[in-house]
Amino acid sequence: MEAFIDGISAISPQKTLDGSVFLQELQEYKGVHALKCIEPPYSDFLDPMASRRMSRIVKMGACAAMKCLKEASLENPGAIITGTGLGCIEDTEKFLTSLYTNEEKLLNPTPFIQSTHNTVAAAIALMLKCNSYNNTYVHRGFSFESALLDGLMLLHEGTAERVLVGGLDELTNHSFAITNRLGFWKRQPIDSLRLLEYKSKGSLAGEGVAFFALNREKSEKTIAMIRSIDTIFNPGTPAETERRLSVFVEKAAGGMGKLDLIVLGMNGDPEMDEVYRHLVNTLFGLVPCAYFKHLCGEYDTASSFALYLAAAILKEQKVPEAIRLDKRSIGQIKNILVYNHVRNSNHSMFVVSAC
Repeated sequence: MEAFIDGISAISPQKTLDGSVFLQELQEYKGVHALKCIEPPYSDFLDPMASRRMSRIVKMGACAAMKCLKEASLENPGAIITGTGLGCIEDTEKFLTSLYTNEEKLLNPTPFIQSTHNTVAAAIALMLKCNSYNNTYVHRGFSFESALLDGLMLLHEGTAERVLVGGLDELTNHSFAITNRLGFWKRQPIDSLRLLEYKSKGSLAGEGVAFFALNREKSEKTIAMIRSIDTIFNPGTPAETERRLSVFVEKAAGGMGKLDLIVLGMNGDPEMDEVYRHLVNTLFGLVPCAYFKHLCGEYDTASSFALYLAAAILKEQKVPEAIRLDKRSIGQIKNILVYNHVRNSNHSMFVVSAC
């Protein structure tokens, strides 16, 4: 299933919301355990009175969605679909804290209402007065992929002509502390742009929001095309992953020789990156490779940032040196493979092409 991307936007630890400046000034974070988003002046996109009642993730999601729709010259999409691994954690924490401190009495219902995972998609619909299809997927490492696949199916079936799809996750102090105890993150503080130089266990925590305006037909606003998407759950061995990827690329792009760039989800954890290293030495051996999680950190919907990055590269026809893994020459960029996995369990891949 194919779809055309008319608009992209992202709020991340990099200066990505200003689409006119594509990673020209990379933000390097020194001595950190986690990356937090650079938040924009919300008054430029949202009504100040309405934004006062929104939590941080809702404001970021609504802001990114408005920017994406503006770029695509789309006033009201035929569907709004989001994917999130953990949803509105900040509001969930507020509700549970008040539940405990007030001994389950006289509770403020607002944090509970806003803690549901579909809060962001609902807030966008209310702002746009959009009564069309509205859905949110919460499938851990497949959350964004499920949302994107749903959007592609709606376009393919003719149920909608244009859809808005987004991936979003936030990081809080409490969620970081819990996942840190589980061994997800590096124990020592690191410099973000040197992520792959650290050989200790764990990754760099992150967060982000990315939205895409998808069109069934190519338009004057189209910047890239999604050719295909696939997922693999628990493939078992790097060899099996290699086989599935080879089949996918052959069907989606006509073979590895048709790819001009591969964007990988390497996160600095030696155990988790083993599958990427295996593929770089075998299947991907002749194709220029790049990576992205030193820019945004690791989170369930980090693949949405990778798709934003791939679409921006195709639009600008430029690959920032800071994301490159090798020195292979890159000419005109027509086809990009994005391959990511979350804790070697949820593997996903996209082929994105120039139009």
